[in-house]
Amino acid sequence: MRVFMIGDVVSQPGCEYLRRVLPSYKKRQMVDAVICNGENSAVGNGILPHSANYLFDSGVDVITGGNHSLRRREIQDYLEENPNLLRPANYPDGCYGSGYCVLDLGSCRLLVISLLGQVYLDPIGSPFACADRILSEVKADCTVVDFHAEATGEKLALGYYLDGRVSAVAGTHTHVQTADETILPRGTGYISDLGMTGPVHSILGVNPDCVVRRMTTCLPTRFEVPAGGPCKLEGILLDLDKKTGKCMKIDRVRL
Repeated sequence: MRVFMIGDVVSQPGCEYLRRVLPSYKKRQMVDAVICNGENSAVGNGILPHSANYLFDSGVDVITGGNHSLRRREIQDYLEENPNLLRPANYPDGCYGSGYCVLDLGSCRLLVISLLGQVYLDPIGSPFACADRILSEVKADCTVVDFHAEATGEKLALGYYLDGRVSAVAGTHTHVQTADETILPRGTGYISDLGMTGPVHSILGVNPDCVVRRMTTCLPTRFEVPAGGPCKLEGILLDLDKKTGKCMKIDRVRL
């Protein structure tokens, strides 16, 4: 089974570029399932029903979340209605939506889990304990985890913690694609960060002038996404063995 995981999609330019390049890439690479992080797909930040639908209509099967998943009130009902739109599973009980889903691909059941880190982020439940709970309750042939976290050490720790129990652990949140893709000793594919889908000439998807102004003046500055200019889509392509659940191959992708 071939799974394509895509890094944080940023605002309208990221959404539009994904729609432009994803369909042909899926067909060319014979991709069975597409997972992308969409917590910043709305203009401004967060995710809205419109941006979620745009990603689904563009060929995405599951949208994972992060620390901005619940920032926009408009997404609350949609999180309840669409099981393939995820927010972090280790959010407190009572939050809208779910943190995992199972895709039935015919010959294979793919479990997708969205988790949020604890280091340098707002207090939240343990991603380690949450992963244990889900894996004990849900059975699938293959499992991929989007770990939305700040610290590389925390991402690596979860990767090794889940090694051999899930097919892949892919980090998101930093918007910078890392060059450490690997298959861990017990067969779990791993990368510290998938990267970003959005403007090339930006600072993590934001207009550089806005970020420089904030850092040089210390004054409140509204972050804006650059208009026009080239974009990129970053992620990983995974070849998974549906009989063993192991990762057979992991390739870094930049389109």
